[in-house]
Amino acid sequence: HHVTLCCGLILFRCFMADVNPTADWNPLGEVFYKKTELYSMNWTIDQVDLAQFMVAAAPYGGPIALVRDERKIIRVKGAATKPIVYIYSASGNAIASFKWDGGRIIQMGWSKSEDLVLVLDDGVIRIIDMHGEYKNSLSLGEEVKAAKVLEARVFQCQSGTGVIALSSSYRFFVISDIDQGRMKRLADIPDIDYPPSSWVVIPDDRSVKVLVAIGNQLHLVDAAQATLQYPEVKQLPDAYVEMAVSFDYRYLAMFGSNGMLWVGLSNLKEVYCECNTQAMQRPRQLAWCGSGAIVAGWENLLFMVGPNKDWVNFHVFGEVCLVPEPDGLRIVSNDSHEFLQRVPDVVEDVFKIGSVQPGAVLFDAFKEFEKKSAKADEYIRVIRDNRTLSTAVDQCIQASGAEFLPKVQRALLKAASFGKCFLDDYNPKLFFNMCRKLRVLNAVSYFQIGIPITLTQLEKMSLRVLIDRLVLRRHFCLAIRICEYMQVPDTEGASRILAHWACYKVQQSNVSDQQLADQIAQKLGDTRGISYSEIASRAIDSGRRELAIRLLDYEPRAAEQVPLLIQMNELTRALEKAISSGDTDLVYTMVMQLKDSLTREKFLMTIQQLPVALSLYMQLCRLEDKTELKDMYEMLDRKGDKASVCVEMALDATAPQKRLDWLEEAKMLYTTGRHLFEAKVTDDQIKLLGHQKMLEGKLSSKFVGLPLSDTMYQLMLRNSPFVEKLRSEFKVPDKRYWWMKVKALAEAHNWLELERFAKSKKSPIGYEPFVNACHDNGSRSEAVKYIARVTPESQVKCYVQVGSLEVAADRAFQLRSEELLEYVQSRCGASRRSLVEKINSMKAQLAQMRR
Repeated sequence: HHVTLCCGLILFRCFMADVNPTADWNPLGEVFYKKTELYSMNWTIDQVDLAQFMVAAAPYGGPIALVRDERKIIRVKGAATKPIVYIYSASGNAIASFKWDGGRIIQMGWSKSEDLVLVLDDGVIRIIDMHGEYKNSLSLGEEVKAAKVLEARVFQCQSGTGVIALSSSYRFFVISDIDQGRMKRLADIPDIDYPPSSWVVIPDDRSVKVLVAIGNQLHLVDAAQATLQYPEVKQLPDAYVEMAVSFDYRYLAMFGSNGMLWVGLSNLKEVYCECNTQAMQRPRQLAWCGSGAIVAGWENLLFMVGPNKDWVNFHVFGEVCLVPEPDGLRIVSNDSHEFLQRVPDVVEDVFKIGSVQPGAVLFDAFKEFEKKSAKADEYIRVIRDNRTLSTAVDQCIQASGAEFLPKVQRALLKAASFGKCFLDDYNPKLFFNMCRKLRVLNAVSYFQIGIPITLTQLEKMSLRVLIDRLVLRRHFCLAIRICEYMQVPDTEGASRILAHWACYKVQQSNVSDQQLADQIAQKLGDTRGISYSEIASRAIDSGRRELAIRLLDYEPRAAEQVPLLIQMNELTRALEKAISSGDTDLVYTMVMQLKDSLTREKFLMTIQQLPVALSLYMQLCRLEDKTELKDMYEMLDRKGDKASVCVEMALDATAPQKRLDWLEEAKMLYTTGRHLFEAKVTDDQIKLLGHQKMLEGKLSSKFVGLPLSDTMYQLMLRNSPFVEKLRSEFKVPDKRYWWMKVKALAEAHNWLELERFAKSKKSPIGYEPFVNACHDNGSRSEAVKYIARVTPESQVKCYVQVGSLEVAADRAFQLRSEELLEYVQSRCGASRRSLVEKINSMKAQLAQMRR
């Protein structure tokens, strides 16, 4: 029954007319290739003939650049004019055009970011954006400039977009990343006297290599050396006249002058086939279709060869441009844009005539269901009984992602949805994701957008890159809708796109600054991830200063506002923004910028009107420039503060006379400003400075700069009578004087004078300082003399201090203080057991007395 049913399915698909995806399939050995028309080209050039143009098309459905090929003789109507570079989308919609007068173009290509790269004959590389705006220039060096460029290639590698050029001296010069611009000269090819017959770039992870054909000799050239290569070749040609590497640089094809096409690995270690094309004419182009077939192009003919010598012809009209893609080959002609690709296995499983794969059965079941035929149930039972219904649904979903036509996509997805109805636990994630991706692919391939990419290409380039390319083409609305539909976070999606939209809007000169600022602010609002400073910076670059100022008012981060305001010389406004931010570092930076930019008078006048900036600037001056601070106080008529600065400068001065001058000025300012106390203190300091200068002259010791207490202490150490004059003149308090005298006499070991001083009158500081001073200066016997005059409560601790623990214990017992006895006991070491026992006995006696 199943065999009969499958035969019926085969006949059904043979006669199915409404959906026939296999109509344009072409067999190539065991696989199929199909050519799908993407667009009818809508060139703006009248009667375009690609044979007259140099053409460069970017991969991944990228733009197409055209310029008249100056190497070809063509008929020009009217007077000769400068060449025009035209840039079109993949659907032929005009993006930009501009006149070119920068030198003869040798080669054109596209960077990874879809910038047009022009290689000129003098070795200059010009980088132009998609809209014809100049971005950057590079040079291949003076040697290339002198020798001129014969040929060049623009290539892609892991590090970025590279350019390699062959000079008329037959040397190769390479820039592996145009964003960095570092140029290298590759090794010289020995004994080369004429141009290579063909060459191709083979970049790898670490370096860039070039495979060069000199006749039938192959040289692999890198920065270090040029080595001869000997691939396995059955029929050696006189010369290899054309070469091509696959999109991933793994495979190589070489066309010989004898019509033989060699196909193998790019490292030349393995050959897949050698096919005799029987064409003695050099192909105009040689390009890979994915990585499974090589296409040679002649006028009106494309010849495709597979790895097993299988071949197929495609007829074209006129000149075409072949654009390799990761999974196929784009064919751009005068009238159309087509895509040649291998039919994916999953599509072949569903649609191939005679296929009994689960996906094919499910698709046929759905078509019968649409016709309300009972056969649908029979077909479903076939795959359910085989337990392959889940596989059938997956196949239909995956096949829909490999089709270009929305009609076929819908049919496959409906079939998958039909099959899901008979599954209880099928995960719908694959179906859901495929529907979303197909909607995105169909939206960007619409002819007004013109980015015809496959699902495979989308997965390789990523959704973010696709969004970036829509932004580059200024399709902002579609980019935002795709981000919302694909649930891209705002910071990576809508916010970023709106920022690009605003940067584009500021370049429009037909809208007033106020109106444009309001439009941008209304559209962007407080959207997360938006930087108004970046938009304002673009406005500055476009010469719209007033618009930039208005946009900066919406920037919440002062650190981003201030640099741009400085750039526009709006220094006062920048300082106000810095102050309002509360960031002191930013204010300091702004104040110094303002100081360097304005005259001194204007700077002081400006900063005086901003109290916060003035205060911070004065703090800075206090640390770094006290003279400037003094002048600021003079300007503000703050005599007291100015006098304080003079005092600080006096303390910082090393020369005594300079210090005295500053103090005199400070005294005068204090007096004028009616700061009487400060004036009196400053006058005392002046008098002290005078005495110190005199003492330095008499005693040959340093006194200038010492405080009054230290000055008197030094004199006490010398037992100088002048200390009494200082005491009297500066009204030194008795307690302060006695403290200094006791310490000085003890330090000088003048014990006799210390004893006299103690007996001169009753000590205002007591006698414990005498004990401490003698003990600290190493005289225990002298310290004991004064213990009897110490207050009874302190005598115990003094005896402990001088080491008389037994006397201390007796004195504590006399005072009946158990606390003092414990204090003495805590100071007893292990060797004083008898004393510890005595103290315990005393403590016991005191306890009995309390009872």
